[in-house]
Amino acid sequence: MKRMLISAVGALALSATMAVAEYPEKEIQGIIQWGAGGSTDTVMRSVTPHAEKALGGTVVMQNMTGAVGAIALNHVAGSAADGYTLLMGAENPMLYKVMGLGDKDYNEFIPINILARGTPMLVANNDAPFNTYGEMIAHIKANPGTVRFGSTGPGGLPSVVNAMIGAVEGELDVISVPYDGDGPALTGLQGGAIDVMPAVLGAAIEGIRAGNMKALTVFDTAENKHLPGIEAVTAANAGYNTYLPWGPFFGVFTPKGTPDDVVAKLGAAYAEGAKNQEFIDLMEGRGFTLMGISGDEASAFLSKWQQGTAWLLHDAGLSKASPADFGIARPGE
Repeated sequence: MKRMLISAVGALALSATMAVAEYPEKEIQGIIQWGAGGSTDTVMRSVTPHAEKALGGTVVMQNMTGAVGAIALNHVAGSAADGYTLLMGAENPMLYKVMGLGDKDYNEFIPINILARGTPMLVANNDAPFNTYGEMIAHIKANPGTVRFGSTGPGGLPSVVNAMIGAVEGELDVISVPYDGDGPALTGLQGGAIDVMPAVLGAAIEGIRAGNMKALTVFDTAENKHLPGIEAVTAANAGYNTYLPWGPFFGVFTPKGTPDDVVAKLGAAYAEGAKNQEFIDLMEGRGFTLMGISGDEASAFLSKWQQGTAWLLHDAGLSKASPADFGIARPGE
């Protein structure tokens, strides 16, 4: 009887081992939330071939655009939770509910790996009469209604950064100048049409290096190695720690309910893929901060990101609904 019990336990262990070893038995569908050539597409097509080698399988990537990424998210959320349909997405789903764009977000998923994030910053026209974040704030307060800030519409990076500044510093009297994207806004900045623009480091770094604009601060908890000597905004005001680290991010997700062994194997594969030097060089060359987090750490990052951003937009009057309607707690509560 004892011998039979040991054999049965051994059989179960062998079966579990085989379950991990057998995945993947077929092609995996990787649904990219945005179009070909965009940042999310570039990141995913860079890291996935290296992850495939570690996984021992094939990930067929497909761009599925529309509804600010909601079509891709809903497609993957409605697929079988078996590890054969992955969502390759960015940060936008965490705002769908409060912006009235959908009723699902990353809470429907398990984060396989949050690969990297962009670093927001403030850049200024070279002729602006301030050279640091602190000098800018002092100038705005001394000269209300004169400093021109670029913006790109509700929910975009500039709108969140501007809302964050208002939440930490109090309401500032500036002129908001709308643009159809950060590219035209940065062009306007260089031409003197605006004085200050919130932007992601990757979009602004070449203009800074070329001397066409100047960096005021990075919205992070520490200086960025790509901009030595430019202080992090928390050095000027520790109140920003409530919201940081923050920025656009890229991650691989699988629907909740995916077996633990499959999640573990996918996680290990993408963690290994993210160590590839070609991928690292691409990320650092574009000014992204590598993260490589999963599990509880990734879930905590997503929760903090959603809470801070959703409430910033709501308090600035830019959301369609209150975060409280969806159980999204205000930061610190």
